[in-house]
Amino acid sequence: MAKVTIDGKSIEVPDGTTILNAARLIGGEIVPPAMCYYTSLKTSGGYCRTCIVKVTKGSEKDPRPMPKPVASCRTTVMDGMEVQNITSPDLMEARAGVVEFLLINHPLDCPICDQAGECHLQDLAYEHGLAKTRYEFSRRTFEKIDIGSKIKLHMTRCILCYRCVKVADQITDKRVHGVMNRGDVSEISTYIQNVVDNDFSGNMIDVCPVGALTDRTFRFKSRVWFANPVDAHRDCPKCAGKVTLWLKGEEVYRVTGRKDKYGEVKDWICNDCRFEKKATSDWKIDGPANLDRHSVISQNHYTLEEPAHKPLLNDVNVVQNLVGGKEMYNS
Repeated sequence: MAKVTIDGKSIEVPDGTTILNAARLIGGEIVPPAMCYYTSLKTSGGYCRTCIVKVTKGSEKDPRPMPKPVASCRTTVMDGMEVQNITSPDLMEARAGVVEFLLINHPLDCPICDQAGECHLQDLAYEHGLAKTRYEFSRRTFEKIDIGSKIKLHMTRCILCYRCVKVADQITDKRVHGVMNRGDVSEISTYIQNVVDNDFSGNMIDVCPVGALTDRTFRFKSRVWFANPVDAHRDCPKCAGKVTLWLKGEEVYRVTGRKDKYGEVKDWICNDCRFEKKATSDWKIDGPANLDRHSVISQNHYTLEEPAHKPLLNDVNVVQNLVGGKEMYNS
């Protein structure tokens, strides 16, 4: 076991644990953001650099600080290590620089992007971004293409996090897309359009932290905060069958994997569950999805585990069951 202190909070973790995962065990505001790291995808992390932290003490044996910020998703803790994240003004300035770099080519598509409201880059831009860009050159632009019958690629929005490539490598039967070219002309693409066709390709949409990969069956149908997310399951021979349904009334607008508070899917779902089962009769409803309170999607959606407040008699809308229309709480 190794003892590590992050922003003044100490914890003992197994040897080999990364700084990022140690911070997640502590929780709260000290957890660095992560755009490319994904717990269940091997070799993920180390690309976007948004999770950088400042190591002020390497270990008890070697207390020297590390000379520059390190990627917390790839740096393992050592016994006695001391780390600064939000308590270091220099580190926060460096992270703002990373965010500015990510936004150099990213278009202002938030008003029309299906990822708006659940976009991690949107959160980072709000927390660390500048009011206007200092970049004076032409941005990279790409034509929108269909890389699969159900998946649309907006390469202009892509930040090259490699998550979709790793999903295709590790989860699907075969990978037919990847990063082409090098340097500032690198892009995610396929040699042939509509070539992505396998049972688990839809998971590439779930892992994309921005709006580069979108669900063609859901495009422009609704903003996510207008839908009611509920957890549901079904007996599926291909996958775990545990999903989140996004409802408007009884209509299923889209189906996604269940995500934790860090936006990571724990159980991959097949394309049959994602794209073909779009009726509530196809599913057994478990209840309202447990949403992170900082998300705009959580507005007016409450769960039994974490109610925002006990509804009052004079509330305009008494909190109701998202599916059955029954009151969840008594006033």
